[in-house]
Amino acid sequence: MNIQSAINREVFVPRDERMLVAVEVKRRKRKRVPFLPTGGKGDYVTYICLSVTNKRPAQLLITKIKRFGGSTPFTRRSQWTVEQLRQVNGINPNKDCPEFDLVFDNALDQWVASSAPEKCIFIQIMYHACQTYWDGKEGVHGGLGRPAGDQQKGEMVPEGQGSPGSPTGRPGLQARRKSIVGPKPPKPRKPEFVNCHSKLTGDASNVNLILNRCKVFFNRMKKAMVLKRSRPQTVAGPSGQRPYGGSMGSVVQKASQALHERGERLGRAEEKTVDLMHKAQQFADTAHKLALKYSH
Repeated sequence: MNIQSAINREVFVPRDERMLVAVEVKRRKRKRVPFLPTGGKGDYVTYICLSVTNKRPAQLLITKIKRFGGSTPFTRRSQWTVEQLRQVNGINPNKDCPEFDLVFDNALDQWVASSAPEKCIFIQIMYHACQTYWDGKEGVHGGLGRPAGDQQKGEMVPEGQGSPGSPTGRPGLQARRKSIVGPKPPKPRKPEFVNCHSKLTGDASNVNLILNRCKVFFNRMKKAMVLKRSRPQTVAGPSGQRPYGGSMGSVVQKASQALHERGERLGRAEEKTVDLMHKAQQFADTAHKLALKYSH
């Protein structure tokens, strides 16, 4: 199970929510609180998640999740609604970079994602989720009732409640409604996406999303291979060397031989993985060229 599935299962499913995307981040400028002790690096990992509620009407939420000390449980730290989100800043519209900012009504968070493709996936999914959410919300509010002029047109005034100029001298129904209904609350604004590459918000975004997912997969495979190479490998001794200590030495020799054979198999698997990586990269480049060709 990958990390996103674990976060969704432990944090959002019990709250009747569904996670859309999560990105691992670090602060570009660490916040310092003078009266709290600051821990060392690597004490916790932070994730910014985008989720939607299963109840109707659906609510789009941005949640900050932390995982302390590499332990299994995740901790939900802060949560904002999409109405509180004012701006998403991609920092550089001409280059894929891991930095981005989230501006809320009462907070400004400056983040660095673990990689540029993961940041692109997060912003891309957030952009389209916000567009779908606001379009659906405007459609719901647009169908809630009739305009004020249509509501007053053709309505009958009950007996004894005439207009201000009527013989009864009592205020009419329309005047009463105007005195009861206060001013309308300000309409919430859509969040702005600034300094974001056009491929994240353009028509060919689906193809670019696939390309970014491929890049994330390749980066993870590359990190795994680098980590495997950095580990010390046990080299089997000469075949003619006599083991120490009788049976104990034979057990050690067999284990060393087994590790050597396993290392050879891992080497062949690594070569196949690199070959598949090159083929997938060629496929991604071809898909990108096709997307550019048919987008014009």
